[in-house]
Amino acid sequence: MRGKHGFDPYLALIVAVAQQVIGRGASWGQRAEREALDPYGYALLLVGPLAVLLHRRFPLLTTAAALLASDLFLIGGYAYGPSFVSPGVLLVLLVLRGRRLMAWVMAAMSLLSILTYAWAVGKRDLFHSVWILTSVMLLMVVAELVKTVKERRAERERVEEEEARRQASEERLTMAQELHDVLAHNISLIHVQASTALHLIDDNPEQARTALATIKTASKEVLGELRSVLNVLREGAPRSPTAGLDRLDELIERSGLDVALKRVGSRPLPPQVERAAYRIVQESLTNAARHAPGARVSVRLEYGERELVVRVTDTGSGTPGALAESGSGNGIPGMRERASALGGTLVAGPSGPGFQVEARLPLPEERS
Repeated sequence: MRGKHGFDPYLALIVAVAQQVIGRGASWGQRAEREALDPYGYALLLVGPLAVLLHRRFPLLTTAAALLASDLFLIGGYAYGPSFVSPGVLLVLLVLRGRRLMAWVMAAMSLLSILTYAWAVGKRDLFHSVWILTSVMLLMVVAELVKTVKERRAERERVEEEEARRQASEERLTMAQELHDVLAHNISLIHVQASTALHLIDDNPEQARTALATIKTASKEVLGELRSVLNVLREGAPRSPTAGLDRLDELIERSGLDVALKRVGSRPLPPQVERAAYRIVQESLTNAARHAPGARVSVRLEYGERELVVRVTDTGSGTPGALAESGSGNGIPGMRERASALGGTLVAGPSGPGFQVEARLPLPEERS
């Protein structure tokens, strides 16, 4: 608000200079029929700029004072023209500052006073009256148009700001989901491998060493993925997916499960589809490690013309997993939310002795 208020003195100064310059020129040009400017006339011309300076605090009082000074200027016999500047500026300011009704009432009063004066001094020409009416109406219409443009611009900026906030909120939700998936998978893997290492460290140290090596790799991986996800939140960071299907082999190798990967077909995928497919496979492998350790898992990717089918199936295990009773239970709902966000579907449930997750993610048509 301080910046807006700071413009008022400059506007008042501009109006004061304009009225004084126009007043001198008009007084000289109309010297044969109108009175020359004297101290009283100059004082009346200063009322308007003072009203502009104080208008924001006292809109009604200052506008009325400027209109009265303009009428007194005309009644005093001074030249036509200079006294109309400040009332015109104040009427425009009333409209721009949201006091439209007051502005139109004041404009009507100003029009009435000018026409009354013109008829009182013998200027009863209909063309002259229409010209005055047209001038006042044109001034008010221009003010309304400017106000409308400003309101539309403000509304557009408000909508853009809300859209930016909405997109930022969606990005934060996406990042939160990314963090959940990264942490859930890698920490589950670390826990399973740590349990395996503790169980085998005395009887089978070599296999325990392999489990510890997997823990080291997984912990390094989770730190790297956390950095890449958090970097997206930094200003100017690239908005690129943190994981894609090109990393499935690495994911499978790190999972410690017996996984068979099969791809049917091939085609370029949108980044959001590729990321969702990767996270669905990742969460499915996490669930298999939790609930069916030692089971064989098959991952099948079918690249169709209209959809990508992701199917992860495990054979089940008679041994309860180390983390079977832990976890937030948000894995399958999270996968389903990812698929739904892209307009796809996800079905998860028992399949024979094991479990199956099948996601269908729609794809855009390939351009020829």
